[in-house]
Amino acid sequence: MTNLCIHGHFYQPPRENPWTGEIEKQKSAAPFHDWNEKIWSECYEPNTHSQIINDDKVIVAEINNFDFLNFNFGPTLLHWLKRKHPETYKHIIDADARSVCEHNGHGNAIAMCYNHMIMPLANEHDKETQIKWALTDFKFHFGRESEGIWLPETACNENTLESLCRENISYTILDSSQALKISKFHSNISLDVSNGNINTLHPYRWFSKINSSKFIDIFFYNGPVSKAIAFNDALMSSENLLHKINEAIIRDYNKLHLVSVATDGETFGHHKKLGERTLAFFLKVLATQNNINIVNYGEYLQKDPPQFEVQIKPGEGTSWSCVHGVKRWADDCGCGGGDGWNQKWRKPLRDALNWLRDELIIIFETEGRKYFKNVWSARNDYILLLNDATSRKEFFQKKSCKKLSAKKELKAIELLEMQKYSMFMFTSCGWFFSEISGIETVKILEYASRAMELAKNICGAKLEKKFLSLLEKAPSNIKKYMNGKKIYEELVLSEKQIHV
Repeated sequence: MTNLCIHGHFYQPPRENPWTGEIEKQKSAAPFHDWNEKIWSECYEPNTHSQIINDDKVIVAEINNFDFLNFNFGPTLLHWLKRKHPETYKHIIDADARSVCEHNGHGNAIAMCYNHMIMPLANEHDKETQIKWALTDFKFHFGRESEGIWLPETACNENTLESLCRENISYTILDSSQALKISKFHSNISLDVSNGNINTLHPYRWFSKINSSKFIDIFFYNGPVSKAIAFNDALMSSENLLHKINEAIIRDYNKLHLVSVATDGETFGHHKKLGERTLAFFLKVLATQNNINIVNYGEYLQKDPPQFEVQIKPGEGTSWSCVHGVKRWADDCGCGGGDGWNQKWRKPLRDALNWLRDELIIIFETEGRKYFKNVWSARNDYILLLNDATSRKEFFQKKSCKKLSAKKELKAIELLEMQKYSMFMFTSCGWFFSEISGIETVKILEYASRAMELAKNICGAKLEKKFLSLLEKAPSNIKKYMNGKKIYEELVLSEKQIHV
């Protein structure tokens, strides 16, 4: 019997206005109010009760696809679902609870780095907080510890894996192109798999270079099957999907093995209309008929622990959506281009935000020591307060260096909010597309603006002038916008003035 695990990465960037906490109307999502609502209607909600329809077009069953998928939800998206669509949220949480019972104590859901930051490009403090927030937030929603974690865009390097090891995360999921070589444990003889030829039927183990007792297991998903689902016609019918998965099955392979598939969860219904129905019929009917056993990664890892060590490609990092590594989020590499536009704005944008982040760190450490025993520990635990405002008294009892007045507590919270937006301004979608004036990039600039505003409130810091001078070096492809400075002045400051 072949084991199959299909992982769905369900994610939308944080879209809330940092001054109101609400999502503004987005014209490009019409007739829906915004893109979250549009994709909820097309994907998140339908996947909780996917319809199986017979030849007479009669609904014969409704399937919750989350009962079968290994999946992650972006934490900010999951909070939005909980607030705006609690019934859908409940179906997702309940599906994971059922999966724990069905899969020998291993749940379908796993955590995701908090706001989809490209981890190899993050500093060490941000890596740590992103992971800690992800794990704490996961437990808040699902009521259990997460075994695995999804890395945004599967962006990874050795420093990122070291960060995961420190948090004792069991596994993550990468693209086969990210592997460099494999070997038997602690052997000096290795096999080069740098051209993507790693055997994806089994998990591998990556050992920490800092602490040899630490490690993380890695599943490399099957590229051809995953790409056929995401970009080709595999979801045109359940039979197409079965055929593609059958191509990955080695019939005379007598070892325990796994066909591993990973794709954006939004593929099922949003990118591929009615794709959730195709998936449901395959998972519920065709898989069983064809002797395919649906598992999740945690369950499979217990049955087939790694026998080989893996090294990943060295350098700044690799990912599943940029053939140049992680340059899509830092440089004009050509990925995500279109209409003759360039992305020369990407590097100046990242340089500007890196400068701002570092200035905000100085303020955070200088001002924060007036309130906190350890400023970075306080930031790491701020997620507890974000998830439960009633825990404020307990939070300050544990984290403050002395008893704080109500006014000083508010100042301390402003510092933590400043740091939250300092991370939000690195949400990957700000670089993903082809133009700096896109709604995703404008949103991360709003988060930068809010962080600077809080810095000014806290200690009078005036960071905007320098920040704008750096943004001016980021050219727009649209003549009327000219550059990042003008976009900030026209699209960000105008929004701020409306709500402040």
